[in-house]
Amino acid sequence: MTPSFIGPYRVVRPLGEGGQGVVYLATAPDGRPVAVKTLREGFAGDDRFAKEIAAARRVEPFCIAQVLDASLSGRPYIVTEYVEGPSLQEAGRHLGADLQRLAISTATALAAIHRAGVVHRDFKPANVLLGRDGPRVIDFGIARATGSALTVTSSIVGTPSYMAPEQVAGAEVGPAADVFAWAGVMVFAATGTPPFGRGSLPEVIRRVQYGEPLLDQVPDALRPIVAGCLDKDPARRPTMQDVLFQLIGAQPPARGAPAGRRRRPALLAGAAALAV
Repeated sequence: MTPSFIGPYRVVRPLGEGGQGVVYLATAPDGRPVAVKTLREGFAGDDRFAKEIAAARRVEPFCIAQVLDASLSGRPYIVTEYVEGPSLQEAGRHLGADLQRLAISTATALAAIHRAGVVHRDFKPANVLLGRDGPRVIDFGIARATGSALTVTSSIVGTPSYMAPEQVAGAEVGPAADVFAWAGVMVFAATGTPPFGRGSLPEVIRRVQYGEPLLDQVPDALRPIVAGCLDKDPARRPTMQDVLFQLIGAQPPARGAPAGRRRRPALLAGAAALAV
């Protein structure tokens, strides 16, 4: 049953739900629309919600749905700005300049997220909202601070079609997993299909770990960048900042990384102008 109010926020309608909770469109006391995420009863004592709030507040607000309010007492909730527009999952394929803009905007967002010391860990088409003023990354429900301890039993969270091999295997997950996920999301944006196809969960997981991604329909200029990000070895993937430099045609600053990590795929011609 949809509540009438969550704290001081008047509920308009549900926006969506997942395993952890439900998100509602609501109206703030000052009349502006907001998104309110509540936890399910079974998650009420889960500290992941507090981590989600802390993670989102550390990130520059230009690239995510900004946190406006939160409550951890009673039934916890978090309030963010309401981004009017479909998710990338709903919008489907992007072509030409639209795909270039999407690639640059989402790479910028993830680079900012990593700069804040946060790993998103569930970057996927449903977590990219296409607002009027550009994409916003949402849902830090399984985000984790860079360098936090991670155990095999607690680590298999996320969406398998966009999860990195190390994440599927329950190994330590860092920013490189978001790089892998970003590339998978770009494959979906370009082709309408996840990078390792569709099928049962075991089939998809096996392809993520051992199969080759489906890149034939990805535009020629974007394909080598995406391919480098989908390397099975996280140490060989570029950083998100390097990806952004590649997309806008700039030379990333040398940081003494291993040779495999410093490979230079073809750049997106003209993308720099589209980023302005």
